[in-house]
Amino acid sequence: MIRFAAFADEASPSLEGQIAALHRNQISYIEVRALDGVNISKISEEQAKKYAERFAEENIRVWSIGSPLGKVKITCDFAEYREKVHHICRLAQIFGTDKVRIFSFFEAYDDEALVFAYLREMVQIAEEYGVCLYHENEKNIYGDTAERVLRLRENVSGLRFVYDPANYLEVGADIADALAQLYDKTDYFHIKDLVLSTGERVPAGYGDAMVGELIDRIGAKDCMMTIEPHLTVFAGFAEIDGGTLKSRFCYANSHEAFDAAAEGLKQLLLARGFVYDETQGGFEKQCKQD
Repeated sequence: MIRFAAFADEASPSLEGQIAALHRNQISYIEVRALDGVNISKISEEQAKKYAERFAEENIRVWSIGSPLGKVKITCDFAEYREKVHHICRLAQIFGTDKVRIFSFFEAYDDEALVFAYLREMVQIAEEYGVCLYHENEKNIYGDTAERVLRLRENVSGLRFVYDPANYLEVGADIADALAQLYDKTDYFHIKDLVLSTGERVPAGYGDAMVGELIDRIGAKDCMMTIEPHLTVFAGFAEIDGGTLKSRFCYANSHEAFDAAAEGLKQLLLARGFVYDETQGGFEKQCKQD
């Protein structure tokens, strides 16, 4: 069964706007990246407790903390950076999740050994809190290609992985090769799509990220997909991406763009033989009848 989580800050910067967007699209999991316009890394433990209570009231579960950990230069003061790792892991405990999304450092292609060392220490810190770190491929970090992601997998014990197909396209990767190499080594998926020739962001299935082929590979297996479409500029986009966003379609506002992304992924699943099970809150692969 395929279930959805979402970066609901793409619908609204406010907590209540994010809750409304999730309910409107029948999504019961959130990957928390920013709340009320504040990046998750800057939220205090007391604030996190209040947010966690509000999510519980609305029957919304935190799937993962969408942290910015590792989205800094490899030359950072790592002694100081350790406390950020501890803080994010404490927040994960408060939000009731054992998952934290991370990255593998900018300007680090020539510092592989240091990348491995820092990530190993971060994994060890997370384990103290009963938390696992999930590395996402992102342009310009060490792990931005399938080959380097495989190097991370081989050299950082305990590290887990998120697959973002559009991010691979952005660095010129062969997406079919990335999918073949990493599908069965991936723990969950971020869903955004991209038209390779123009760099335009589009709903899932409209671009070249092979989201449909990914769905076919999943089949009847249990899987989580986090909706992260980047279809329009949203609060905090510059801090998250740092680039210029191009979208093929026009949307009146971020709520409309978020809804279009959710609907697009649902329609792609339905077209590939999945049916929605309301009791389970997910899409089940329909068996073919002889």
